[in-house]
Amino acid sequence: MLIFNCTEAASKFFSRIHKGKKISPVDNKPPSPAIEDDEASRSVEQWLVHAITVQRKHVLFVIHVKTRYCMVFADAKKADAEGFVAWFADRWREGLIRDAINHGLMDWVDAGIMPERMDQSCREYRFYRRSHRSAQKHIDEIAWYFQGSAAEWGCLPQGERAAIGFDAAMNDTPRSSKGQKDTYWPNVEMVAHWLRDYCAVNEAGIKRALERRLAAWREIEAFH
Repeated sequence: MLIFNCTEAASKFFSRIHKGKKISPVDNKPPSPAIEDDEASRSVEQWLVHAITVQRKHVLFVIHVKTRYCMVFADAKKADAEGFVAWFADRWREGLIRDAINHGLMDWVDAGIMPERMDQSCREYRFYRRSHRSAQKHIDEIAWYFQGSAAEWGCLPQGERAAIGFDAAMNDTPRSSKGQKDTYWPNVEMVAHWLRDYCAVNEAGIKRALERRLAAWREIEAFH
């Protein structure tokens, strides 16, 4: 199940007024005041969603609370929660598959198990009005960079290929969080999470996959 924890701005984005009544998928009464206090479950994915306006277009920033893997959805349609979830599911899956292909990880990706598990995870979802200070800080950093990039480009990312490329750049940026002794890379954290929970790879396999990914990353960096 996907849990989309919405900031005030995101809550307004997903809401609309119909015949004088507010219609919103966002529940103002989450199961717990803090995301970390929800009952732990491997089948639940907690995301934080924030909304801003860039060049008169709605832009959503969605960050995975556990790994800080972030995706940016530019020119999003207001008050279309169902459309957003479908877009989100496609982007999440496509971004991870491209990362796996680019870094030689497809040997660890089960083409039968992975799509089925990801589809199952995205089949149910909830929207809650709830914040997360640490994840919001990372969103603010990414939003600042996105706005600067859009100003430089003169437009928002054109198409999913460009959007996934921007996501990849942001997720290849080291982060730090309270409770984490060392810095970490969101893309590495998410790939490990994905292999474990959606590709049925054991810890030894994940270790080998991440070693392969690091070697491929170094080759790519050396080429550039």
